[in-house]
Amino acid sequence: METKVISLEERAKDEGKSYLEELLSEGARKLLQTAIENEVAEYLEIHQERRTDAGQRAIVRNGHHLERELVTGIGPLKVRQPRIRHRDGQKFSSAILPPYMRRVPSIDALIPALYLKGISTGDFTEALRAILGERASGLSATNVVRLKAGWEEEYKAWCRRDLSAKAYVYWWADGIYFNVRLDEERSCVLVLMGALEDGTKELLAVVDGYRESTQSWRELLQQLKRHGLTAAPKLAIGDGSLGFWLALQEEYGPVPQQRCWVHKSANILDKMPKSVQGRATKCICRRHEKPLWRLMISSSPVTKPSTQKQPTA
Repeated sequence: METKVISLEERAKDEGKSYLEELLSEGARKLLQTAIENEVAEYLEIHQERRTDAGQRAIVRNGHHLERELVTGIGPLKVRQPRIRHRDGQKFSSAILPPYMRRVPSIDALIPALYLKGISTGDFTEALRAILGERASGLSATNVVRLKAGWEEEYKAWCRRDLSAKAYVYWWADGIYFNVRLDEERSCVLVLMGALEDGTKELLAVVDGYRESTQSWRELLQQLKRHGLTAAPKLAIGDGSLGFWLALQEEYGPVPQQRCWVHKSANILDKMPKSVQGRATKCICRRHEKPLWRLMISSSPVTKPSTQKQPTA
């Protein structure tokens, strides 16, 4: 039997854009063009009173830049950005369409997602053309390699940041497993998050480790200490894996521990038939929301509720 394999690029070319897609693309282009024109008009209106030493207006309209193509989720959009001339040495930068932007942020987020799903560097152009259309540009294999190098540098700089001024009240630790690329074993990424006294949550560390071993967690915590994070949290939350707890005690001494409700609930549901998991999930959630003193009363067969007002946990 004769078989024919059709590439994603050929399929996208054969199907073409529907009238609805063309209509959405043209509407988005007009909307973007109007938005950047209005942005420039407002900027000129705000600064219309500014003058140079010679009495001329300091900021004036000066035509348009050359047409540029912006890659978006509905395909490439061609726009002409207005040009502004500053006679006082200042410079205007658009908040809507910054200089040198060639892709919207959602496309930049799509590239690493496809990479992690196993799309090789050489196949990116074909895959993205199938998603974004035949005219998708600026997404060659060379550009993808350049983006990867930039991500690596940003990650290294983030890992070297100073943490000496940070004081976290809570830590959440977990190991996340990914089916990434062609690895023989699933890669484990160790993630540590923290909460400041004002409730702000921050990502502390994201590193690859060997499963969730004590040694991997120890290296992560030692890295944080080298960058100034010497204060232990008031409470650490994690799953039942012993690796994190052993490493935490070694590096930061005794720290109050709490079992993660999400992991505990998942472990409970995993032991139940699927037919009752939906109802059980609601019961577990209601139990989590109860104040601690109510849980203690309901779990004790001999203790009767007191008529006095009780504090909530």
